[in-house]
Amino acid sequence: MLEGIVIFIVVSAVLCLLVAAWDCNRFITVRYKILSEKVQRPCKFVLLSDLHNKSYGKENERLLSQIDSISPDAVLVAGDMLTAIKGKGFDEALLLMRRLASKYPVYYGMGNHEYRLQLYPEQYGNVYERYVTGLKDAGIEPLINQNTYLPAYNVAICGSQIDREFYKRFHKHPMPAEYLKRILGEPRADACQILIAHNPLYFEEYAAWGADVVVSGHVHGGIMRLPLLGGVLSPNLSLFPKYDGGRFELGKSSLLLSRGLGTHTIPLRIFNPGELVVVEIVKGDT
Repeated sequence: MLEGIVIFIVVSAVLCLLVAAWDCNRFITVRYKILSEKVQRPCKFVLLSDLHNKSYGKENERLLSQIDSISPDAVLVAGDMLTAIKGKGFDEALLLMRRLASKYPVYYGMGNHEYRLQLYPEQYGNVYERYVTGLKDAGIEPLINQNTYLPAYNVAICGSQIDREFYKRFHKHPMPAEYLKRILGEPRADACQILIAHNPLYFEEYAAWGADVVVSGHVHGGIMRLPLLGGVLSPNLSLFPKYDGGRFELGKSSLLLSRGLGTHTIPLRIFNPGELVVVEIVKGDT
């Protein structure tokens, strides 16, 4: 009996390692369609999040080729394209952003890793300044608690950067009712309002602010996914997080949560390949 249990554990561990090696080096394309009465005409975005400096093929050729085959109207970035580790660079992330910006408008919302670089220059030096300068040189102006308007589609895109206290581990730090309006201002009520919000844990607060569509990342799909149970572990070390990946609805707001493209800290993806997300917004009654 004991021998059988040991064999089962060993076989399971080997299987998980093989799946992890496979899933850490591939991505799938996931598509969502949003109906909105507010859009002027259909628009299509690709959503990238949590690349963490990973490269799919030389200079991310596999990822770029797939994006080109989709032919989006613009690219949404939900943060953590690089990893805040002392001494680590950002070449892969910046090169990808440059190549995308040469073809498409890119709307970049910051993640907690970009924000950490900014907060702790004594630890990371001038990495944040060099990275943001590189983005701006490529024609990408990061949306740091700013809203921009796309008149051709009647779509507004806002990028939020919430404080570090909202990324604490083990629990959800309460977000004051007026916090988002204070840092973001009022949403664009006459347009389809997209909010790029890296941390999906506060979807209820984003919906209350007035977001029609929230695009997020951060959770990496829960690192490992189990049938029926979904993602296993969130970045704040909560087991089986409610928001692990996929589409969620609250009133008239939709959350599209990418499982991300890379890894960090726990460098594993098990039954959980990376995701390139396609978001189509078309005229229609919600």
